[in-house]
Amino acid sequence: MPVYPEQSIIKVLAYFDIFNYPLTQEEIYNFLDKPLEMEVVMATLFQLVEDKRIFLLGRFFSLQADTALCTRRIIGNHKAETMLKTAYRVGGFLYQFPFVRGVGISGSLSKNFAGHDTDIDFFIITRANRLWIARTLMHLFKKLTFITGHQHLYCMNYYIDEEAMLIREQNIFTATELVTLLPVCGNGTMSRFYGQNNWTTHFFPNQQPGRQSMLLSRPGFVKRSAEWLLNNRLGNALDELLMRITARRWKKKEQLCRTNDHGVRMGLCTGKHFAKPNPAFFQRSVLGSLEKKLAEQMNIEYRMSNVEGRVK
Repeated sequence: MPVYPEQSIIKVLAYFDIFNYPLTQEEIYNFLDKPLEMEVVMATLFQLVEDKRIFLLGRFFSLQADTALCTRRIIGNHKAETMLKTAYRVGGFLYQFPFVRGVGISGSLSKNFAGHDTDIDFFIITRANRLWIARTLMHLFKKLTFITGHQHLYCMNYYIDEEAMLIREQNIFTATELVTLLPVCGNGTMSRFYGQNNWTTHFFPNQQPGRQSMLLSRPGFVKRSAEWLLNNRLGNALDELLMRITARRWKKKEQLCRTNDHGVRMGLCTGKHFAKPNPAFFQRSVLGSLEKKLAEQMNIEYRMSNVEGRVK
């Protein structure tokens, strides 16, 4: 079956163009959906630039001929360097909550970018059947951070437990989030998580997740004590109760069409072993935008081929 490197490259640029984020040639190579040689990627990139299908902005490639995107990215990368130091400290702190078994940095910060209103997003893995106790305790703490205005440092928006580490929605959005996830603490749990989600190689054969270094953190006295106290039928019942209460609250938010500070529709999918953003909202919006951009690129390619045919 023939391989068309330009299509793979356009697909990568189209995805990140949704976020107005130009890429280096190394980043494009890492996110290709086909295992191409770097020499082929470089040659194809510069041919696409020559054909004016993509644009070279400094050392970045983009579908848009807008040099402001280059400046925006450089500023965002520098800001991310500072925020990541805070994120790793906060992630280490979050690991000390009862029943937390793994912490990772997600969102735009995991892609080394921070805007003026970027939150620090965290991906959390908990002990099996204790997700809702862990999540409730962490979100009660977050309520307190509103008093000091530090709530944007503690956005714990995706939870799974050790019985449900396989991500069910397997598409380019979830694959991108997974391979860019920055592990903070886990003591083995994060490695098992990556092992169960090696399906990402189908989307990105040139990239493997979980290569970043991870802090090893010993559980503190409070964490060990709370886990000991709730390692029984009381803990089982409390976890079930908290799940039902949270599910009811979020169902009401969805019915009222609530949005977050960034204007994104709020929604939470809940189950015994997971609490995650409703993919019907932001995730589906991104996938829809990607489909539209790829269709536009196909139209451009079709028009160019027609022009070339008439010239010949």
